[in-house]
Amino acid sequence: MPVVNPERLVALQKAADDIRNICILAHVDHGKTSLTDALIATNGIISPKLAGKIRYLDSRPDEQTRGITMESSAISLFFSLLRRPDNDGRAPQPKEYLINLIDSPGHIDFSSEVSTASRLCDGAVVLIDAVEGVCSQTVTVLRQTWIEKLKPILVINKMDRLVTELRMSPAEANTHLSKLLEQVNAVMGSFFQGERMEEDLRWRERIDERVTAKTQERSASSSSAGEVDSTLISDAGYEEKDDEDIYFAPEKNNVIFSSAVDGWAFTVKQFAALYEKKLGIKRAILEKVLWGDFYLDPKTKRVLGSKHLKGRNLKPMFVQLVLENIWAVYEATTGGSKGKGDPSMVEKITKSLSINLPAHVLRSRDPRAVLAALFAAWLPLSTAILVSVIEHLPSPPVSQAARMSDLIASSPGADHVSPTIQSAMTQFQTNEGTPMVAYVSKMVAVPESQLPQNKRRTGGTMSAEEARELARKKRAEFAKAQAIANGDGGVDGVIDALGSTDIGGGASTEVDEGQKSDPEHLIGFARLYSGTLSVGDEVYVLPPKFSPAHPHAHPEPQKVTVTALYLLMGRELESLPSVPAGVVFGVAGLEGHILKSGTLCSQLEGSVNLAGVNLGSQPIVRVALEPENPGDLDKMVKGLQLLEQSDPCAEYEVLESGEHVILTAGELHLERCLKDLRERFAKCEIQAGEPIVPYRESIVSAAEMNPPREKDLSRGTVVGTTTSKQVTVRLRVRPLPAAVTEFLVKNTTAIKTLYAERKAEEEGTRGTDTPFDVPRDQTAERDGLEDVGVTETGTVLSQADFKAQLKLGFLEAKNEADIWRDVVEKISAFGPRRTGPNLLIDATHHQICGKFLREHPEEDASIEGKGVRTSSDTITGEDFSDKIAYAFQLATAQGPLCNEPTQGIAVFLEDVTVSIASDEDSGAREKLGRLTGEVIRTARESIRQGFLDWSPRMLLAMYSCEIQASTEVLGRVYGVITRRRGRILSEAMKEGTPFFTIVSLLPVAESFGFSDEIRKRTSGAASPQLIFQGFEMLDEDPFWVPFTEEELEDLGELADRENVAKRYMEGVRKRKGLFIAGRKLVENAEKQKTMKR
Repeated sequence: MPVVNPERLVALQKAADDIRNICILAHVDHGKTSLTDALIATNGIISPKLAGKIRYLDSRPDEQTRGITMESSAISLFFSLLRRPDNDGRAPQPKEYLINLIDSPGHIDFSSEVSTASRLCDGAVVLIDAVEGVCSQTVTVLRQTWIEKLKPILVINKMDRLVTELRMSPAEANTHLSKLLEQVNAVMGSFFQGERMEEDLRWRERIDERVTAKTQERSASSSSAGEVDSTLISDAGYEEKDDEDIYFAPEKNNVIFSSAVDGWAFTVKQFAALYEKKLGIKRAILEKVLWGDFYLDPKTKRVLGSKHLKGRNLKPMFVQLVLENIWAVYEATTGGSKGKGDPSMVEKITKSLSINLPAHVLRSRDPRAVLAALFAAWLPLSTAILVSVIEHLPSPPVSQAARMSDLIASSPGADHVSPTIQSAMTQFQTNEGTPMVAYVSKMVAVPESQLPQNKRRTGGTMSAEEARELARKKRAEFAKAQAIANGDGGVDGVIDALGSTDIGGGASTEVDEGQKSDPEHLIGFARLYSGTLSVGDEVYVLPPKFSPAHPHAHPEPQKVTVTALYLLMGRELESLPSVPAGVVFGVAGLEGHILKSGTLCSQLEGSVNLAGVNLGSQPIVRVALEPENPGDLDKMVKGLQLLEQSDPCAEYEVLESGEHVILTAGELHLERCLKDLRERFAKCEIQAGEPIVPYRESIVSAAEMNPPREKDLSRGTVVGTTTSKQVTVRLRVRPLPAAVTEFLVKNTTAIKTLYAERKAEEEGTRGTDTPFDVPRDQTAERDGLEDVGVTETGTVLSQADFKAQLKLGFLEAKNEADIWRDVVEKISAFGPRRTGPNLLIDATHHQICGKFLREHPEEDASIEGKGVRTSSDTITGEDFSDKIAYAFQLATAQGPLCNEPTQGIAVFLEDVTVSIASDEDSGAREKLGRLTGEVIRTARESIRQGFLDWSPRMLLAMYSCEIQASTEVLGRVYGVITRRRGRILSEAMKEGTPFFTIVSLLPVAESFGFSDEIRKRTSGAASPQLIFQGFEMLDEDPFWVPFTEEELEDLGELADRENVAKRYMEGVRKRKGLFIAGRKLVENAEKQKTMKR
């Protein structure tokens, strides 16, 4: 294969219509990197014989060792295609294309890499294993293409497994492939249906609003509401959308059948061209009938539908004309089911296809070599893939015209985006003076030695000056070595040698020292949407929370100078002077200005924020780190900061206890992060503690509970008095109905939006001495309010919809209808972090805390309370409303069991009594500061006591585990899942294959080492995919002890049955340094040894 020079690729960047930006997406081990290797081989970067084995874009050593991709990598490829001009009489002309290809990981732990890669591209190549079919990550990547509005191509890979592994006949394979295609289209159809239902709901809401408005306007007139309704509906006309374009169908040429390991692929279009002359049927007709229930009449050579068979047993055309030929090649070369090839059959096939195979290949004893050579000459993989990419996937101008308007509309502050920027991005403007907009999807860490300016040019001859310089250095080194060997006699020679190479030698020493340290540099992985970016340009870096509505809000975007631009070539980088729109590139100079992702824009006013990408996986696993040598702490902290910037999903935080904690998406992701820290970023030995798993705390009304603490009060009611006896707070704690808790957990985003709106309404009205004036980030640090593992889900509901659905949730609790009546109107706050699934309900007589879900701003002065100063000196309960709300946030952030966040509790504030002596009234305002701390502490402790009056429960973080396993290892898989307290949800056999798909739930706390154990027990035959599912209640009281006669008789006083909830609770308390009741440091002193023999 000819080697393509980078200069040629750079020249092609200017022709935007001939560029294709694509990403390769698939489930883990479905063949993405092997397929990419075959495409890279077309540019002479690697040998075609090594394609699929070298895994070129897996540049990390641990990627090569494990055989999976962990980081998305980009490479630019050149492809030339012969195209016939409009005038058929002229000869075909070569047309050159630039393909920017991004290979992404398939493992669930690295799905954030998929999210960042997809935003940069215009089209996607989605791979599916022909045997395994649609897996969990397949659905995820298809959803990602749908969300990002990417045009996909489907590649059914590993077709060779149907022949060699499952030993299917061509007819069986045809049936299997049809079902596989139906599964994929069912997934795409579900996305379309969900979107249409949302649009239908929005359309109905708009019609209702118009009808209401018109009815009010014409209430005095004689026209009826029905007439108004019909006219409005006819005006607004519901727009039906056709879903035909979203499905995959071979006749549309958006489905490719391939085997990356054997290096072949084909589309229906290719076989239509082969059979056009032979059958005498037009190519356009053949393309439509080669797939599906169409049959070829052997006598008349006519195409028949299934209705016209008249009982004849004919094979479908796809089987007869396509699959049987593929199967015949496998039979002739590898022997298929016989296990031995047939040279005469190979010769017959090569003659019929007019293919000449080299003699040494035909004499080869390796049947795979003959197979690969035959397919490479007949159906080369790269041709089928790249031709489909060029013909089916859009160029940047076409893609941006279709995608950009929706992308801008969904960005923060979309209404304030400048029309100039909108038109520049949508119309793909590249002229001088056009606003420059680029999206940086992630930061990539590159060693200094790998940067182009620090690497000597390879792959070409040295210039005369370089050759002379190298020869001079070699002579100097030789003279020096000879002088040392000869002793003092060669001192003059040494002086001459050192004198002649003094500058060069010094430089090389500095380089050597630099290479030893080899610091990491962060380079932005970016896509340019409009304008042109050049080295030395000054651009604004917009953070992910930037909104054009408030462009100068804190933190104000900074202006940064672009220091370098790079062409991404997998493991290599090539320097660029400038970059035109529509190109994927690397940009330097952003280090310290972008944390993970951001937007680059040439202007600040009216700029667009493209950085709001939804990451596929949330960091759930937390681990505390410390250096082995305490003196390396600064190195570790700097390394953690670098890691956080260079990894889209990893996060770093310092806990109140001073622990340095890293948050990762899973066990494999954690392993990779620790390896990077030790070897690249911190370059020191680091110890990792036990994984810190998030829990939640809740309460239930159980059948067997201890009697209420206060006999005169109802369960959960607590009357708390401050230490000065001047303020009394009466509140009642109750468990929320399950439906309400589930609704609040799913609609965190809606609550956050409502809170932001309320905060904007009352901006500046709150006093400066209240705890709510602390910025949210500082509050989180001070309180330790951590929402690790909480995923922002749910569509953003309006306030009316939110209230209506919340009321429906309360109505489901029919047995407690009196308790929850009108409670929605009395909600004062959500917690923790003011967005959590716990409610503070103001049940006081004077409504001192106010309403959160109020209809009009004038109904209340603030969100959390009416803490507005009055002119009198008298202190009332209203003065403490915001303090009680703050205590509620603290209590729900750290529950009483083990200081983990709570969920599913409602706190009714019933009364706040202030009793200050009359002689103290004059100085009451001065004492308010002291009472603030007392009230917060009292309210917090009261909520905790009310919590413990019910039956407490622990909620465990759960993984959804999907495993594909054969019947031989099914029992072992079940054994491992059961031993780790997992629960099987479903088990289904994939039709036509010997594989079962097992779906189960597994506690995150029990998942560490699970993947390794599964692989060991099944000898590598099964591999699990773990996806964070949420929290599930462990129905066991951590404080339960046997107390009835039957329990004491069965279990004894010490309870022989292990209390699992208690074990989890005490484990967390021990880690946090909290007191553990009843814990014995020494069980049996006489059995312990003080010395090790």
